[in-house]
Amino acid sequence: MTDLSHHSHAHTVFVLVHGAWHSSAQWAATQRALAGSGAASVAVDLPGHGFDATLPSGYLLPGQPGLLTEKSPLAAVTMEDCAESVLRTLRRVRRHHRRVVLVAHSAGGGPASLAAERAPELVDALVYLSAFVPAGRPRFFDYAGSPENATARGRTLGLGDPEELGAVRINPLSPDPAYVEALRQTHYHDTPPDRFDRWRSALSTDLPLAVPATPVTVTSARWGRIPRTFLRCADDRALAPAVQDLMIAEADLAMPGDGDGNPFTVRTLPGSHSPFAARPRALAAALLS
Repeated sequence: MTDLSHHSHAHTVFVLVHGAWHSSAQWAATQRALAGSGAASVAVDLPGHGFDATLPSGYLLPGQPGLLTEKSPLAAVTMEDCAESVLRTLRRVRRHHRRVVLVAHSAGGGPASLAAERAPELVDALVYLSAFVPAGRPRFFDYAGSPENATARGRTLGLGDPEELGAVRINPLSPDPAYVEALRQTHYHDTPPDRFDRWRSALSTDLPLAVPATPVTVTSARWGRIPRTFLRCADDRALAPAVQDLMIAEADLAMPGDGDGNPFTVRTLPGSHSPFAARPRALAAALLS
């Protein structure tokens, strides 16, 4: 059975796009599980994310001076910049792999969708892991601020004025226990408690405002022709299941496809917004299926 599984995924590569404040590093455990089944993967760092990301100048200093007011060093990052970083990876892997599966998490759905719209010939399948789908409404903010997402817990995490900062800013290293607990409950409530501090310390502070605020236009002739799957997170407290379902329904209505009027294949995973932390092997299995 192992040999058959290895053979079936030997020519597939998964291109993994993280969400807000995350990076390629958070995919590592999932990538190990994918590799164990013979599937290659490449994780992308969107501009302004990852270990090379520029942080606000006072973030790592005692008292974190200026964190509420300092203009983000990422304020000039555009949606085009983010989509191009995905496209560069897609072009690179397409030369070596027969099948390319583009996987987006959360806010990464915007850049991934735009990349797929620009070059659908580079993508054989799209997977949205509790991720923004722009086919129904063009901006991530349109869904994040919808009534269907009213139960989401992350609304108190933002610092300062995003318009003034040029970013949606959080403070993963906050000294305030209540803030840290709110961050855990929003993104990592089912991650083992003894690992949560390691996960939060790897987050960055700033999501360039362009990522949730820039409209992304996709068309049935390009984005809509790519087979797509939505992996719902059943106990998601950052992007509520109701708004996940809304995105699926509105995308299916806008671009119903050729036949059955239900172009999204939908599967549900247990747990939080961050299955790559809480259950990476189960996430890998869902991707491989």
